[in-house]
Amino acid sequence: MTRKIFEQVNLHNLTLKNRLIRSATWEGLAEFDGSISDETYEIYRKLSSGGVGAVITGFTDVSQDDFYIHGMMRLSRDELIPQYKTLTDIIHSNGCPVISQLAMGAYYRKLPNGLVRQIEPDDMTQDEIRHVIDLFINAAIRAKKSNFDGVQIHAAHFFFLSRFISPAMNRRDDLYGGNIINRSRILTEILHGIKSSAPELHVTIKINSSDFTRGGLTNHESLEICKILADSGIDSIEVSGNGTSVSGVKAHINEAYFLDFAAELANIISVPVILVGGLRSLETMQKILDSTKIELLSLSRPLLREPDLPGKLLDGTSSESQCISCNACYSSHAHKCIYR
Repeated sequence: MTRKIFEQVNLHNLTLKNRLIRSATWEGLAEFDGSISDETYEIYRKLSSGGVGAVITGFTDVSQDDFYIHGMMRLSRDELIPQYKTLTDIIHSNGCPVISQLAMGAYYRKLPNGLVRQIEPDDMTQDEIRHVIDLFINAAIRAKKSNFDGVQIHAAHFFFLSRFISPAMNRRDDLYGGNIINRSRILTEILHGIKSSAPELHVTIKINSSDFTRGGLTNHESLEICKILADSGIDSIEVSGNGTSVSGVKAHINEAYFLDFAAELANIISVPVILVGGLRSLETMQKILDSTKIELLSLSRPLLREPDLPGKLLDGTSSESQCISCNACYSSHAHKCIYR
């Protein structure tokens, strides 16, 4: 059966009007407590009205005590739920489902002198690990109360969970370290906790295809972790990689830089695979659907340039993104395209 970009897709607990997803993109606009700015609301109003099948929000911290990067949205306190319900109301008003990307930049231990110190996986106690697991589960519960349609566990880009599952950073020799199963345990326990506490949510994960660093997660190990997650009940998997986005991507020339890994993964699991990274043209995206088992296509920088790109691709006014992959958006206010 031929799959098309602009057709309805039915996933577990989630229905999309097309196969295009806005991949999580950090805006850096929230107050320290996680409060949402009016500018953020407007960003999501434009994104959700632009024709995309679903929106994954930017980095949303599960902890109030994470100081890793500035401007992070947070689902760390019940008091924030009304603001996030306003956000989901805005997105839903445009007929678009929304997924909250649940993340942690780093784990910080409170010291006796009142200061805090960043702690890496090797130095954490099992009680601290279980505390992190609970933070993700509780944030997912708040996401459900805020009317999000799903949550994404952020285990990519060398943020906390990405470092935890990486052999370059996790050298533990207990239940949470050593072999792939043990390093993945934190992910499966978060997944099981969310499924048990908020069964109505679609639960996806973003994971590195490779850490691209010496001693880090390899393609083979990432495939194994993804199989573990699929067997544990994950609803979809978004494939990414460590580091910043590739520059100089050109339509029809060097698109889809994680394609090979994502296609291999889609061949060995029954869970829908989402491909992100360097997608620029309608022709390339349709070819991917025609030639692989990849189900969904995720866009980040192209939607910074053109929030209404999906609508343009659908009505034929455009066949490719205007994004030139210069990466200047990473240095701009709110990570906006400097050419808009």
